[in-house]
Amino acid sequence: MPEHIFWQFWWLIFPVGFMLLGAFRAWLSYRANREALDLMKTYVASGREPPAELLNRLSRRLRDDEDEDERPRYRRRRERSWYQVVLFGILGLGFAVAAATDIYGAGQAFVIVAFVMGALCAATLVQVLIDRNGPTI
Repeated sequence: MPEHIFWQFWWLIFPVGFMLLGAFRAWLSYRANREALDLMKTYVASGREPPAELLNRLSRRLRDDEDEDERPRYRRRRERSWYQVVLFGILGLGFAVAAATDIYGAGQAFVIVAFVMGALCAATLVQVLIDRNGPTI
């Protein structure tokens, strides 16, 4: 019985794994902040001036926390490229062929996936063309 539950919900490994990874990264960030503040307290208690690198590190972390509401969650901007246009196009074509030949008796499911891949190909193509022609807003 338990093995049937695993085979039915195997896909839960991915979201649970990503949640664990996020929690681990948050814990590492907390530890780094705590250690930097402890080091700062040590310098203040001894009456010495903390190094500029430490002050820059702390101020950068504080600026990141303040600006978090103003910027999107993911800092890196994903560049769209012709690679993705070709990839989604070929995947869409492959699923369209699978739908037309009714491979595994799942032609209707393949039609849906083919449409999704075609939409991703078209959207990525538009994004590539817009990025090439001028700055984005």
